[in-house]
Amino acid sequence: MRPMPEFADKRGVPVTASTGAAVQALDAVVDDWLRFGRDTGDLLKCVAETDPDMVMAHCLRGYFFHVMGSAKLLPRAWSSLQRAEAAAHAVSQREKMHVAALSAWCHGDLHRARDLLEQALIEYPRDVLALKLAHFIHFYLGDVAQQRDSVARVMDAWDDAVPGYGYVLGMRAFGLEEAGEYPAAEALGREAVERNADDIWAGHAVAHVFEMQGRHREGIEWIVANETNWRDANNFAYHVWWHKALYHLALEEIDAVLDLYDRRIRADRSDDYLDISNAASLLLRLEIRGHCVGDRWDELAEKAAARRHEHVLPFIDAHFMMPLAAKGMHAEAEDMLVSMRAWAAAHESTVSTVMRDVGIPLAEAVYAFGTGDYRAAVDLLLPIRYAVQRIGGSHAQRDIFQKILIEAALRDLRAPLARALLVERREARPWSPAAWKDYARVLDAVGDAAGAADARSTADALLAA
Repeated sequence: MRPMPEFADKRGVPVTASTGAAVQALDAVVDDWLRFGRDTGDLLKCVAETDPDMVMAHCLRGYFFHVMGSAKLLPRAWSSLQRAEAAAHAVSQREKMHVAALSAWCHGDLHRARDLLEQALIEYPRDVLALKLAHFIHFYLGDVAQQRDSVARVMDAWDDAVPGYGYVLGMRAFGLEEAGEYPAAEALGREAVERNADDIWAGHAVAHVFEMQGRHREGIEWIVANETNWRDANNFAYHVWWHKALYHLALEEIDAVLDLYDRRIRADRSDDYLDISNAASLLLRLEIRGHCVGDRWDELAEKAAARRHEHVLPFIDAHFMMPLAAKGMHAEAEDMLVSMRAWAAAHESTVSTVMRDVGIPLAEAVYAFGTGDYRAAVDLLLPIRYAVQRIGGSHAQRDIFQKILIEAALRDLRAPLARALLVERREARPWSPAAWKDYARVLDAVGDAAGAADARSTADALLAA
């Protein structure tokens, strides 16, 4: 078979393709994906029509099926890998690394997939596809330092002259935020949004800074100021609305939280894992704070029950358990736990290891909390609280599990433990009214009425500020 010619994409990275037009079509797919656009899938179909044998198109298709976090799509990822391998007879070393990375991912070895993508970036630092995929894998491995440093290593290859530079700044901003480098993260995130107003990932990085620093009113203003720029984003926009709801919740503006939930966060009631995770964790936060959420758990529980045997990521399973427990769907919840144990025992993969070590006890703890077994919830969460990072997600997302632990300790009347946890939280989040109110609860429990009154006064002052 005669080898296809090699072209350069818009960033100068080699791509084997039948025509230059096919490479331009691939560029359009990547650009839409970077901006979290709605047309990525349709644009990828155009590439397949233009060049059915393009290795990178098959790799990209396979990657997307993994990123979507749905077990029913994994056979399509394998199909994409097979087509990529069949077409990879005479392609560049960079493209062969992508085929190998997709193969590792399909075989469940996320560490090898990550390492291959990072290797590709050493040779081709403008391979924005490898950069974004590595960013994603680091995120779901809980590799905070590597997520930050992965982007840092390529920065000298990027500047204003390279298309997509702003999106790289946005990734850099998010890595810095998760690493706790908030001033630098905010500055780069704002710069990225100035370069690309539609860069919702960069805007979301700035939103995380506001969340982690307790700047709730600024966060609301930031999202309101940018919402028209993100109107064409895909369902990731719901996650940004989730952040806005967290700000309102921190300010005890509950009507605003519920309005956002109904009109934005669960507007289309999709079964996308991130959409369900956003919704479930927000409802649980509301209930922990003592607010009624009505029948909002119902449709989430139905969707979680339908996907309880998937086990794509422990992060997803832990969030799917929330509506099952909240609705008292004991048979489905217990069946999910049995399924998780069986799946973890039957597989040897990156995910199965995390599932055994962290994912299963975490889901058990969520179930115990939801069914009122607060002692079990505490006993399950305490040994793994510093390992929960391994399920991936952001600090803001994983904070729900710290909230469960604290609330379970309070409800189980473990005053010394609850007090220690709340002093720790008060020290980490001195700006949090909820932390001070919970601290007041535990001080009441140990008979320190004056201290409890002072804590409540501090909470009131923070809310009034």
